[in-house]
Amino acid sequence: MNKIYPSADIALEGIVKDGQLLAVGGFGLCGIPEALIDALRDSGVKNLTVISNNAGVDGFGLGKLLETRQIKKMISSYVGENKEFERQFLSGELELEFTPQGTLAEKLRAGGSGIPAFFTKTGVGTVVAEGKELREFDGETYVMERALLPEVALVKAHRADRSGNLQFRYTARNFNPAAAMAGKITIVEVEEIVEVGDIAPDAVHLPGIYVHRIVLNAHPEKRIEKRTITDRTGI
Repeated sequence: MNKIYPSADIALEGIVKDGQLLAVGGFGLCGIPEALIDALRDSGVKNLTVISNNAGVDGFGLGKLLETRQIKKMISSYVGENKEFERQFLSGELELEFTPQGTLAEKLRAGGSGIPAFFTKTGVGTVVAEGKELREFDGETYVMERALLPEVALVKAHRADRSGNLQFRYTARNFNPAAAMAGKITIVEVEEIVEVGDIAPDAVHLPGIYVHRIVLNAHPEKRIEKRTITDRTGI
């Protein structure tokens, strides 16, 4: 089975549709599938619910999809750094399911592991727990969280072989593996494609069984979310 597609646009063909639940990997602007996000914007699909730790920044990453009004709801843990996100949310144009970061990661991991729900203490007594089942274990209250099963996952990895075995690079190995596992269809953007066997078995971070389509983006922009420079004068 050929998993390699010639472009991000073609990799999304026949897969993305209006009203879907999508997961997008990355943390801030680290490890985001830049080419796939651009292709998703260009596809024109709308009314999307997007699972992602955050929503990019103005004009980059998922911020591009906010500008084109293609996202109707975000399931996120951090929503700063994006003025358009703030404007849409405060004006009631954008829904937000605010989710603690660890809970969000576990909801994706559970979805990919076939676990329908789990209990956690995080969020008990806050708006996060409103409308959810509470249960007591050993004298402590826990809230039940349902797993997430996105119809499509868009993921960034550093390297893939032709069977879809993936290797992530440093901190880009964040939400990407969990999103890839949870997606019913997973499309991966990589910087390098190698032959099967070129990645040592112990160096495979995610097996190809979770990967359906691969697209090469050898030179991503990798924009820095916030560049901080120390003034070393006089040091």
